[in-house]
Amino acid sequence: MAGQHDDLQENYTGVFDGTLLPGKCGALLIVDVVAAYLDPQSPLYAAAEDALASNERLVTAARKAGVPVIFTNVVFRAGGRDGGLFYRKVPALECFLEGSPLGDFPASLQPAAGELVVTKQYASAFFGTSLASTLVAQGIDTLLITGFSTSGCIRASALDALQHGFAPFVVKDACADRHSGPHEANLFDLQAKYAEVVDEAHAIAMMPALVSS
Repeated sequence: MAGQHDDLQENYTGVFDGTLLPGKCGALLIVDVVAAYLDPQSPLYAAAEDALASNERLVTAARKAGVPVIFTNVVFRAGGRDGGLFYRKVPALECFLEGSPLGDFPASLQPAAGELVVTKQYASAFFGTSLASTLVAQGIDTLLITGFSTSGCIRASALDALQHGFAPFVVKDACADRHSGPHEANLFDLQAKYAEVVDEAHAIAMMPALVSS
């Protein structure tokens, strides 16, 4: 078939070669770094301890640089009434029923006083929330995106960031999924089509230039 190549990189080269540049003001968006992905007894466990450590370092660097830090979590009312078809499709989302400890932020990564926490019911940090308008009001045009899971809420949030006009930079070291296959495949596809995928060191190096003057 025309345009098809056995080599993956060759298949994409010359078609998906664009690059996004950071803007003038950024924020660190930490998506659903909560106990459900960190507790081995949870059905959503993603063996994400290394990614948690990366998030801890990124938060420390962001606060030191003066880059706003935004957290998201997921909370459903009893019976998942506000979760719609998403809750019906993924029964494990009951981990996030109101009051469940699996929805809590880990002790080592707690929002500081004054930091925004966006509570959502769907995969994207933007869907059904005030995140986009809040970013616009603060003059933020660039997002460093981290969290769980790469194939779910990270992909959805990065795509919506792009579609809302915010340059998404996904920090690969600070993301995790329940299997390396979906993790790596989604990072590859995000880089090709919707975002820039960077490592932790690159993200930290970007921070000083993302602070509004």
